[in-house]
Amino acid sequence: MKNWYVINTKPKKEFQVERLFTEGGIKIYNPKYMHEDRIKPFFPGYGFIYFDFPEQYRLVKYTRGVKRVVGVKEVPVPIHDKVIHGIKSREVGGLIEIDKYGEKPEVGDEIEVVEGPLRGLKGVFKKELTANERVLILLNYVTYQGQLIIEKEKLKKVVK
Repeated sequence: MKNWYVINTKPKKEFQVERLFTEGGIKIYNPKYMHEDRIKPFFPGYGFIYFDFPEQYRLVKYTRGVKRVVGVKEVPVPIHDKVIHGIKSREVGGLIEIDKYGEKPEVGDEIEVVEGPLRGLKGVFKKELTANERVLILLNYVTYQGQLIIEKEKLKKVVK
């Protein structure tokens, strides 16, 4: 019977293993995310594979780049479909969306800078500027009113 299982890959071999199983017609799920303009595995050294145990076990276990199938001794532990669907539900455009500081701010929201030398400044999210996640915020203090362009990932929405 086919189920989802976790495989442990050799270091930095997640994409190679994904390619080999895909070419071999075995369903694999290797969640990914974007970090510093590079796509990286969300679970380094691990992936999810959908196969028939025990019929396809040896094929999976001895595929180049696979260290082991996670389980107890020679019996892999199946993963419920809900786990896979839960992870996939966080994907946007095939990549896991990581909300570092909670809900992403929208135009008009009060925000706070949470990273860098401007940490602690508060303002209002005015508009998105470019595809690389830069935004314009309005700063409003007693003796200063100005605008600041900053990376969206360095902001958090102020929840009242």
